[in-house]
Parts: sequence; structure tokens; C-alpha cells
Amino acid sequence: MAGPILSSGVRNNLLTLQQTTAQQNVIQNRLATGKKVNSAIDNPVNYFTSMSLNDRSSQLTGLLDGISNGIQTIQSASKGIDGITKLVQSLQSTVKQAQADAAQNRPTKAGTALANAAEAAVTSKSLKDIALDKKIVDATGGTAATADGATATSSGDLGIAAGAFGNRLAISVKAGSTTYTASFDGANTTVRDVVNEINKSGIATAFVDEKGQLNVKGSGSDDVEFGIGNAAPASAAAADITAANAAAVTAAGTGGSNTAIGFLAADATAVGAIKGQTITSAVRSNLIQQFNDLRTQIDQLAKDSSFNGINLLQGDRLSIVFNEKTGTNQTKLDIQGSTLTADNLGISQAVNTQLAGFFNFQNDSDLDKATAALTSSLTSLKSLSSTLGSNLSVAQTRQDFTKELSNVLTTGADNLVSADSNAEGASLLALNTRQQLSQTALSLANQADQGVLRLFQ
Repeated sequence: MAGPILSSGVRNNLLTLQQTTAQQNVIQNRLATGKKVNSAIDNPVNYFTSMSLNDRSSQLTGLLDGISNGIQTIQSASKGIDGITKLVQSLQSTVKQAQADAAQNRPTKAGTALANAAEAAVTSKSLKDIALDKKIVDATGGTAATADGATATSSGDLGIAAGAFGNRLAISVKAGSTTYTASFDGANTTVRDVVNEINKSGIATAFVDEKGQLNVKGSGSDDVEFGIGNAAPASAAAADITAANAAAVTAAGTGGSNTAIGFLAADATAVGAIKGQTITSAVRSNLIQQFNDLRTQIDQLAKDSSFNGINLLQGDRLSIVFNEKTGTNQTKLDIQGSTLTADNLGISQAVNTQLAGFFNFQNDSDLDKATAALTSSLTSLKSLSSTLGSNLSVAQTRQDFTKELSNVLTTGADNLVSADSNAEGASLLALNTRQQLSQTALSLANQADQGVLRLFQ
């Protein structure tokens, strides 16, 4: 059955009203969804481009979690280095405490008295002054070692006999690997001259005490050897015991020479020099355990500096991915960790004796080595900390960049499909007005058609 026949005016107004309603529905949908492109039908280019941008933004956002974990892993290692640095500084303090006790830890040897009460009575001098003023070489000459006592007119001598090179004398002082030698004109050399020369060596000090005994004390904690003699090595080019050839004076000083200055033959080593024995320091001994405990904490702290199962201080490898691509197009940061231990830092254990590969806390030289090792350790830690800091800066920069890029991509996608609520609202208002006008026009058209009815009234 055919529908009603509408007049041209009614039909045109009805079509306009239908179009207006359709446009209202579109705009209302845009306002409801906030998008001007809701499907590929609306705008295929913008729709699919927006989807691509949103997908990449979503992938980058997903990578932010991995980047954040990487940053925390680096920071965890960095905090570990900070802690280890403090431990090394504590080790330095421990070594300094041990070094501060060095004055009580010196190898010392005291000889027998070089003066006696009878000489003091004759000269009216102290035993110390009598001993210091005595000459070394036998004043009466000859090869026999005859000591002459001090008198009112003579200072006396120790009776060392003149050797093949006359009255020339030499001393040798050795501490650890350092040897000091000096030569004298023995005819006028006194005990005071020998004392002064030993004090010049820098590796030992000497003095005559109130008992008239010659004391030799090391400046460091290495065992000290001292010898005096009046014969040069057979290879000497001249009749003078110079610093160059006096290194063998300890051999010349066996027996009589050392005995003459107050050191017994029983005190002599195989090469004829007396050997002062190191005094064990109780303070240093007590610091050994403290040093080793701190050293152990370095290893333990390094083991605890992990995050999410990765520890850059135990040689683990960290990889932080920065983009969504794969293969050669993928950008990432690879960080190879280091195995951080006290041994790797060059910090040896402390002991109370001389052992290879350990720090002997009773030895000044070893304490100096420990100080140097700890300083080197701090340098290594600073270098490692700087490397981690550089990597951390890269990771944080990429994190900020990824956030901003994701925001740019999302904004770009929204610009392609999002509706302008102000513009759409204005359009809807205009369409509502048009709808009202169309409805009025349609009503007027109907009234025109109704005019035909009047013909039948």
C-alpha cells in the first residue's frame, strides 16, 4: 500500500529536519565519547594513525617499569659503594691509631757500660759524659785491642786496633732494606761522633744513657743492625773506608769492634752486626681484630647491594631497554658489574707477624703499605662510583625522555581523533535552533495543505 502523498513543501521541510536530527546525533555522540573519530568509517587515515601512535605510546609506557628497575639497581650499587667507602675510611682510622702507637714499637738495643765508677771518680764527670768523650781507636797504637780508661788528663779510648788502612773507621746501620754508611778519621773519632752520625741516618737514633751505655733504636719497626769496623773490603781502591765501600763494615765489625763499643759478641748476627728486637705493641695487636672485622664487612656489604636479583657489585650484568624495537634497531644500556671484595681492592688481612700477603701491624713499613693500599682502594671506589653515576644519569635521562615522548605520542593521537567540546557544543546549539526552525517550517507547510479543506466547508 503506498504511503501518503506529501506536498513538496512538507517533503523538503521533513528532509531538512531529518538531516538536522542526524547531525545532532553525530555531535551528541562526539560529546559523549570525546572523540570526533570513533571508527575507521569516520576518518580511516586519522583513526589508524591514532591507533599506531597510541600503541607505541603504550609500549614505551610499559618500558618505563624496566627503566625504573634499572635505575634502582644502579642506585642500590651506588649506595653499596658509599657504604664500602665509609668502611675503608674506618680502616684508615684504624691504621692511623696503630701508627700513633709507633713510639712504643721500636727495635732497641742497649750495650754494656763504656765507663765505670773509677773513671767517674778520677774525672769528676758523669758516666754519660765519660762515655761520649772516649775515642774509638786505641790511642796507644798497635794491633792489640787495648782499651784505656779515662783519666784526669785523658778521655780514654775503646781500644779498637788500627787496621790495614790505619785509623780509618766506618759504621753501617741497616733497617729493613735500607742501609746507611759513613766513614771517619778514627784517630780523633769519639763515641759522640758515632752517636751523631747514627742520628743523621734517619733510620735509627743513638744516645748514651746515664749508665754510660750506648743505645741504638730504630726509627721504624724493622729490625736494626749496627756495626763498626776499621778495615775496608779487599776491593777498596784507596786506604779510606768511604760510603761506597763501607757497606761491608758489618763483616769487619765482628767480635772485637762491636764488643769494644759495648755490644757483646753474642749479640752479633751471622754478619757481625747487633740486632735490636722489635717490641710487640699491645695497642696494635688489639687493633688487628678491629681491622679484620671491618674488612669482612666490605665483602658482606657488597653482597647485600642487590636489587631485584641483580647485584652490580658482584659481577652481574644489567641491561636497560629504552625503545620498543628489536634487533639492531633496539636501543639499550648494558652495564657490566664488578666483583667488589676486600681482596680485589688490595686490602689484605692484618696479622701480628711478618707474613707474605698480609699487613703486619707491628711493622711501620707494613702500616705504610696498608695506608697506601687503602688510599688506592678509595681511588678505585671513586672511579667505580663515577662510572655508575654516569650510567645512572643516562638511565634517568632516558626515563624522562620516554615519559615525555609517550606524552607527545598520546597527545598527537588525541589531536587526530579527539573532539573539540566547545566547537561541538556550539554546533549542537546551532542544530537545535535549526531543528526548531525546521519544525516551524514544517508546521507552516502543513497549514498550507490544510487550506484545501476550506473548499469543502
